[in-house]
Amino acid sequence: MIEFHRVTKAYNGVKALDDVSFTVRPGTVTGFLGPNGAGKSTAMRILAGLTRPTSGSATLLGRPYTELARPGFEVGTLLDAGAQHPGRTGREVLVLGAMMLGLPRSRVGEVLELVGLTGKEAGRAVGGYSLGMRQRLGIGHALLGRPRALILDEPANGLDPQGIQWMRSLLRGLAGSGCAVLLSSHLLHEVEQVADHIVMIGAGRVLAQGTLDELGRGRTLEQTFLDLTSRTDRSPA
Repeated sequence: MIEFHRVTKAYNGVKALDDVSFTVRPGTVTGFLGPNGAGKSTAMRILAGLTRPTSGSATLLGRPYTELARPGFEVGTLLDAGAQHPGRTGREVLVLGAMMLGLPRSRVGEVLELVGLTGKEAGRAVGGYSLGMRQRLGIGHALLGRPRALILDEPANGLDPQGIQWMRSLLRGLAGSGCAVLLSSHLLHEVEQVADHIVMIGAGRVLAQGTLDELGRGRTLEQTFLDLTSRTDRSPA
């Protein structure tokens, strides 16, 4: 389970996150939606142990990331698809990840097949990858240890329609196996297709959360989202 409990993060007195609380339960996909500057990336970084909250707590499987005994086997993260050495091949990136986790090399082949990177593509330097290929590689790296929770920041960026369909099926399959998936995205239509639960954030605050039916009430997710964010834009600073 992934849980934010009254998380606030302030920089020089300005709140990037303001009393944020929500839960991602095992076996579900939660879509984390918000415009640029809403606080999504800050929340993801806090969850991954890269930024400390000013107050409140963010936990994975009941503990902060930094207190997990074997984080690679418990949580998979993709926060920046471009954060791989451009001179290494895709296979080398995964082999190094597998070595760090003490996994056999056979797991690398399984993951390459899972994310749809062919032998030829896996042998190319990452610097020559398209953004979509980097996304596939990053998702593969996150899945090496068969984690029970998954944190993905804008994983559909750069994917073509076929790739988006693949990712949708992959996430639904992972949730079906009991994984708790937190998916940050600005692609509202894609979130509608895959998420069980939605959390909408604006100006660092949770504006609404619930299932698609609970949030929509006869309207599309986009209409609800635009209405809530426009109210935030009109609110005083």
